[in-house]
Amino acid sequence: MLTAHTIKILQSLDKKKFRQKYNLFLVEGNKTITELFNSNFKIKEIFSTDPQKLDRPDMSITHISENELKKISFLQNPKDSVAVCYLNEEKKLDDSDLQLVLDGIQDPGNMGTIIRLADWFGIEQIICSKDTVDFYNPKVIMASMGSFTRVNIIYQDLGEYLSETKNVNIGTDMEGENIYSFQKPEKMNLILGNEGNGMRPETEEYIEKSLMIPRFGKSQSTESLNVSMAAGIILGQLFGVRE
Repeated sequence: MLTAHTIKILQSLDKKKFRQKYNLFLVEGNKTITELFNSNFKIKEIFSTDPQKLDRPDMSITHISENELKKISFLQNPKDSVAVCYLNEEKKLDDSDLQLVLDGIQDPGNMGTIIRLADWFGIEQIICSKDTVDFYNPKVIMASMGSFTRVNIIYQDLGEYLSETKNVNIGTDMEGENIYSFQKPEKMNLILGNEGNGMRPETEEYIEKSLMIPRFGKSQSTESLNVSMAAGIILGQLFGVRE
């Protein structure tokens, strides 16, 4: 049985300040929780309405009622289990041949989808501006579908990073080079800007080339693509022309 104090702490983890205060975040659903078992994330405890489904005799799993699950879940329709995990200490990896750089991405769904895309295409690291949505946000964790366990995500001053990186900094712009004729450099950063405002001017200063996705439809009603959708199209093309 969950105590009122434990419930209060777990409910507070939807806010960044409390995740940092307690050094904890939540992962929901057996499928995503099993991703944790082979990752470097440390699990503090697991609460489940059916512990046997997780099949982890080496791990203590607390049985809770469906009513208790509803109290600690951030989902409208709670799944079977909730894992309480410790935040990982940030550690930057060396720049790889292709990295994503996020400049002020705010929507948790977009962030989670971008993490999932990075995992799909084998991108090991995402560099985020300090005001990009926290990837420990419950909605980001849910949208990433476990991919957050395989992608290194760090937050730092983008000006500092972009001025020092040896990768070519590539942005997106409606006046940029057609993605379908673009010759990918050996090492590059794909920079994705804020959903509403795009890249901030101080980030644009470090852009060496810009890309655009041409519009083939005749309608002018669609002004732009969702940032995660654009990322998927660009990555698909970049990897599609690899030798």
